[in-house]
Parts: sequence; C-alpha cells; structure tokens
Amino acid sequence: MKARKGRQEVIRDLIRGGEIRTQSSLVQALADQGYSVTQATVSRDVSDLKLEKLPGGIYILREDLHLMRMVSELVLEILQVANFVIVKSQGGSAPVVAAAIDHAVIEGVYGSVSGDNTVLVVADSEDTAHKLKEKLESYLRLNIR
Repeated sequence: MKARKGRQEVIRDLIRGGEIRTQSSLVQALADQGYSVTQATVSRDVSDLKLEKLPGGIYILREDLHLMRMVSELVLEILQVANFVIVKSQGGSAPVVAAAIDHAVIEGVYGSVSGDNTVLVVADSEDTAHKLKEKLESYLRLNIR
C-alpha cells in the first residue's frame, strides 16, 4: 500500500501544477484531494512553505521563484540525455544554478553536479528528466525581476 502524501507535499504539487490564486481555492483543491482543512490551516501552510505571489496573483514556491530567476538570467541551453539533464550557463554561474535546482526539491530529481558553466542533473527516470527539461525551458522565456 502506498503511503498518503503529507498535506504540505500535496500543496507543493498543487502550486507547481496549477494556477492557485487564493487560499480558498487552495482549500478547495485540497478537499478535491481528500484533505479536509480550514482556511486558518492553509494560511499557516502558506506561511510555512513561504509561498509568494507572482504579479499575476498566482501562488508560487519561493524556491521555484529563485530557480526561475536563475534560469531566466543565467542559462543558455538545456539538453536531455537519458535520465540526465545538462544545463549550459554563463561562465562561472553553474554553481548557483545547480544550487537553485537542488533547493527547489523537485520530485524525482536526485541532485546535481556543477562545473564552471555546466550543470549535470540526475533524475530517477527519462520521463522525470524530460519533465524537468521542459520546466526549465519554460523558465528561459520568462523575464522575472
């Protein structure tokens, strides 16, 4: 039997997977996942998870916002080879890009190793690597300041 995810893990997934704009919509999304919570509980979770809002009003995880900034400002190219993602960045910036990836706590991503301008990210499968590559590529087009 598979263990049920903790509520905050589910919130992470919901925030990463959708466009949650209000605490009440987060309460409803949690209810849809089988979690009965009050707005006060969600408010504490928002604080605990350090959720922030983008200018468009969408909740985002702070570590994802940092990752978005690092990718949009420093990354030049993203490649996938099997269950690995290779991230090419500006000279000297790979360690901060790797740290941003590691701090984002992305399910199925084991970790990263960086050089001067290249990051090697190890995922648990080709599918996870592909999803990570697509996510990082979507950040390339952002202009977050």
